[in-house]
Formats: sequence, structure tokens, C-alpha cells
Amino acid sequence: MTLHLTGPILIGPDEVVGQAWVVGGRLTFSKPSGVATTVPGWVLPGMVDAHCHVGIGPHGQVPDEVSEAQALADRAVGALLLRDAGSASETRWIDDREDLPRIVRAGRHLARTRRYLRGLAHEIEPEDLVEHVRVEARRGDGWVKLVGDWIDRSTGDLAPCWPADVLAAGVAAAHALGARVTVHQFGADGLEDLLDAGVDGIEHGTGLPLDLLGRVAAAGVAVVPTLVNIATFPGIADRGAAKFPRYAAHMRALHARRHDNVAALHEAGVPLFAGTDAGSVLPHGLIVDELHELVAAGLSRTAALDAATWSARSWLGHDSLVEGASADLLVLDGDPRTDLGVLRRPRVVLRGRLV
Repeated sequence: MTLHLTGPILIGPDEVVGQAWVVGGRLTFSKPSGVATTVPGWVLPGMVDAHCHVGIGPHGQVPDEVSEAQALADRAVGALLLRDAGSASETRWIDDREDLPRIVRAGRHLARTRRYLRGLAHEIEPEDLVEHVRVEARRGDGWVKLVGDWIDRSTGDLAPCWPADVLAAGVAAAHALGARVTVHQFGADGLEDLLDAGVDGIEHGTGLPLDLLGRVAAAGVAVVPTLVNIATFPGIADRGAAKFPRYAAHMRALHARRHDNVAALHEAGVPLFAGTDAGSVLPHGLIVDELHELVAAGLSRTAALDAATWSARSWLGHDSLVEGASADLLVLDGDPRTDLGVLRRPRVVLRGRLV
């Protein structure tokens, strides 16, 4: 089916063209011959959820039908490219489904023994990190996911999981295989070790101190704040307060500064991308909620959109709305740069098909 997108077409944050067509599942700006189905409306690249988990639930691996439902929930809200930031399930079968979002995988989480949510990660000790990094670098799609900090029950608070030298060796092993490394990190302790090791991304980043932001920006280390997930911190604190009061207070403090933290990251020029952390605890399909959270933190609507579309796609090595690109896009009733509400009612085109 040939589609005529009557536009406007948002090919960039400030770049608009009048119309485009979809032919053979690909986008073109040259009018084809023959009959086309008219699809009116503002056109935006399919959104990216840059931190989610397809194939896991609160207790680990889930059946394929649940993985499918998760992917469909993301598709329904216009998230057509997913960076799976760690999964215990094998989801390669999704790549063969033309009706499901594309996935960029980070293999399975690598965490210290008893220092992460049970059933989700490979739980290992430092001497095993490098070899496991190599395995997950080959298993994923150019990413490896480490758990950088978690509660240490012996101290009753967040603490780094890996010695600095082991961390550096693990990152080097991933880079040698052409993979980037991203790290779950809530608190401030251990952040300098991450930067010294040369990590490529930080997930959550709630504890990033102001005096490190310039270094993070200069290194091009991307941060995915997952603000819809950070909203769960007070509940986590409440559940742990009786046994770990210091940890509970720390989590409440990180929650309280979450918006200021993101505003400071943005002001410093740190690359920010939109992600929800859906799958482990939260449901899939929350990417628009995350954009509203980014705006609440001080980003403009256009900057929030960029964090989930043009820049995010480029960061993951996928095209946006360019000649010959796969037609993975949204058709909206209005300009999302002035009203994010139009994202709640997308018409989805995936692989050139209206779904």
C-alpha cells in the first residue's frame, strides 16, 4: 500500500516539510506514480523508549505471550523503537514480527550477588565480570548493562557494586567487542569510577553531583533519567524504612531532587534520552508520561520530544524521517511541539503499514 502523508512532516526539531509518501514500507519525499491512500496529520518519527525491559516482569522471565503484550503496549502509544536495558528472556523472535517494535538489546543485567532484584540479572562476583561482559556483548545489540550500585545490607545504604579496576576491565572488554556499556546508578558513590572506566551511559542518574556534570557532558555520557520510575522511590523507602532507615532517607532525598537533577543535566549539555524502565515493575506504554515528566523538570516540549525521537534514534543508530528510511512513524492531530497531548492519540505506521 502506498500512503500519502499530507503533513506537516517533522523531520527535525525545527525542520518541517510539507508532505511525504510511503512506498514499499519506505519513506520518500518524491511523489510516486499510482494511487495512494491519503493520511492527513502532523508526522513525527516513531518514539523511542530508551530504557525498558521486554521479556521480564517483577520476578524475572515471562512467557512469550507476555513479551508480545508488552511490545504491543509500547506500539499502541507510539514507541516503535525500544532499547531493552536488560532482559532474562530470549526475545529474538520479535525481530521476525513486522507488527512489533524494533528492539535494541543490552543482553542480561550483570549484578553482584544478592545486590539486585531477584531473578532479573546474572548475579556474579568481580572476578567473573569480564567474562560475563564478553558473553552479554555478543548476546546483545551493541550494549551491555551493568548494575553499578544497589543497597548493601551490611551498611544499610546504596553502595557501589564493583571495584574500580574490575569495572574498568569490564568496560574495556565490551569496547573491544564493539559494544557500549550503560550502568544502573542511583547514588553518587562510584560515579567517578564509572567515568574513569569510560562508560557510555548512566541509567537513572539521580545522584549525579553538580561538580561532575561538566565531565559527564564533555565525555558524551548519555543519561536516561526514567522519571516515571523515580516516582516509585517514596514507596520503596516506606517499605525499607524499618530495616534500613539510612537507605530509606537516601531514596527519599533522591526523589525530592529528581526534577532539579534533570534540569541541571540538561543545562550542562548532558545528552538526555527518554525511558520508562517498564517491565520489571512498571507496565509498558508509559513513554508519553515520561515526556510530561521531562517537561515538568524544565525541558521544553521540543527538547522532550527530541529525547524520544530524532536524537534518540540517531543515538541508537536508527534513521528518523529521511529518504529511504523504514516508515516507522506517528500521524498526529496537531503539532506535538506545542501540545504533547496529541501524542495520546497517535495513528501508528509501522514498517509502512497503518496499524
